[in-house]
Amino acid sequence: MSSEERVEPLATSVDGRQFCYHVSPDRLDVATGGYTMLQHASVSRFGQVSSIALTSQGLARVEGRVLDGAEGPFHEALARPAAAAEVAAWLDRVRPERAALAVGTLACADDVELRLDAGAFDRHTFLCGQSGSGKTYALGTILERLLVETSLRVVILDPNSDFVRLGDLRDGAPDDVRARYEEAAAGVTVRHAADTGADRLHVRFRDFDAAEQAAVLRLDPIADRDEYAALAQALENADAIQGGTVRETVDRMWAHPDPLHSLGVRARNLGIDRWQVWSGADDGSLEDLVAPGGPRCVVVDLGSLSTREEQAVASESVLAALWRRRTVREPILIVIDEAHNVCPGTPGDPLTALATEHAVRIAGEGRKFGLVLLVSTQRPQKVHENIVSQCDNLVLMRMNSRSDLAVLSEIFSFVPQPLLALASEFRQGDAIVAGKLVPSPTLARIGPRWSVEGGSDIAADWAAPR
Repeated sequence: MSSEERVEPLATSVDGRQFCYHVSPDRLDVATGGYTMLQHASVSRFGQVSSIALTSQGLARVEGRVLDGAEGPFHEALARPAAAAEVAAWLDRVRPERAALAVGTLACADDVELRLDAGAFDRHTFLCGQSGSGKTYALGTILERLLVETSLRVVILDPNSDFVRLGDLRDGAPDDVRARYEEAAAGVTVRHAADTGADRLHVRFRDFDAAEQAAVLRLDPIADRDEYAALAQALENADAIQGGTVRETVDRMWAHPDPLHSLGVRARNLGIDRWQVWSGADDGSLEDLVAPGGPRCVVVDLGSLSTREEQAVASESVLAALWRRRTVREPILIVIDEAHNVCPGTPGDPLTALATEHAVRIAGEGRKFGLVLLVSTQRPQKVHENIVSQCDNLVLMRMNSRSDLAVLSEIFSFVPQPLLALASEFRQGDAIVAGKLVPSPTLARIGPRWSVEGGSDIAADWAAPR
């Protein structure tokens, strides 16, 4: 037997918080992110491995954090993998007395449930993963559990129509889930683009302030100063031009002399009067739905709108309306899926810039008013940095981009870098969960959905052998 094979896994800690030990590689029985028991005499400590590296002597150096047990430094504590029952017992001890969201299982402890602290959704959450990582599926799982286990109101901006069937229970759902979910799903309201109907997605142009209306018309207060001033004056004397619909208003502008006529020409040239998103005589605009006393969950099907401009109008109107009613201080979770489209780092048009400004303002100041974000994206660097940097919770799925992982490592510095690096090797459904959601950064596998997924992948039967 060589000297390396005789090395025992004896851990040392000089501060009682961090530990390390060396072990022969062929005797290594833990993995990064896994849990370990540290036994010294009759004293046991529970820890988590944060990194494993090979030394120049050919030994594996294991480093980690002490999560539970006696305080103070220790030396030559025998290290062994924690059993699943020991991991579950630790989680039970440290779990807050609040609703828990069972969204999957721990990757490093067989059959131990991953239960997110529902109360952690009083902090902004960032969920990211590249295409095919299971990001949308995971977000759906989290939203389902929130609907069933809590009373939190939810507003979802859904650019790809992925959550339009959040209220529909899938065939084969467990019997113990069915009754509870059907009750929760009754509070889900979905709005789609349509010309008529009670479920029509629409917003009121007259509810927009001067800056928002100017953004719709792509007016610059300096470069377009005459038209901008005319718009401001028209807003003060709304009865002079305000019609029942945007088209009627544009027609009235057209009929006036300049500069109102120029405003009407601009609106027609941009096609604004033909946008399907505007309210007519119908009730139930998006502004109304997010008002106090509105539905428990509102899904805004942005993907059903035919133009990018209309999607920006709907997004901006929702975020603006939520910010305007902030003094009500009613807790609302604002879910922005594919956030790089709704609040990008570099907005491409005035409407998206306004939506981004509102999202940034909510990220910075919304929590004290009960407005909390859950932001989801494939590309972290494409979302406005002042939104990502305000997030305290992280759900990271497969991510191959080194630059994206570097950005996340800097923002979420409380997550060990070796743990984040594992994301490039994840299978579909694997995730790192960190922040207030869990007691410590956790490797997990997201569990099954209860509701029907709205989106779908393109069939790949073209790849079948001929």
